[in-house]
Amino acid sequence: MTQPTVDFLQAFSDAWNRHDIDALMSFMAEDCSFHAVAGPDLLGRSFVGREAVRQGFELAWQTFPDAAWLDPDHFVVGNRGVTESTFSGTKADGTRIEARMVDVFTFHNGKIAVKNAYRKDRPPVVGA
Repeated sequence: MTQPTVDFLQAFSDAWNRHDIDALMSFMAEDCSFHAVAGPDLLGRSFVGREAVRQGFELAWQTFPDAAWLDPDHFVVGNRGVTESTFSGTKADGTRIEARMVDVFTFHNGKIAVKNAYRKDRPPVVGA
């Protein structure tokens, strides 16, 4: 397997912005996990295994139907990678979030084994 590159992470980001769950899952390893930005545990809320990760990814769009990850910047070093972007989204109640975030990736056999997401704890944007 080839090692993921910056182009690989850009294609992954593009799939997020298209809200294309099948494309996203094609980037994920069989034994993948996703640690969301929020949740009760040290790593936020963890989704372990392909089906759980799929549900976790879809939850982002259910919570923020207009979710977008803007102005991404990526780098890859060995079996690790990072994407920094601006998350923008509106909840059903009109609460709008806009904050810088980072995804830290661990790769295995040319796929994403771990996606660990972090986002600035910024108050909702008013009047946006």
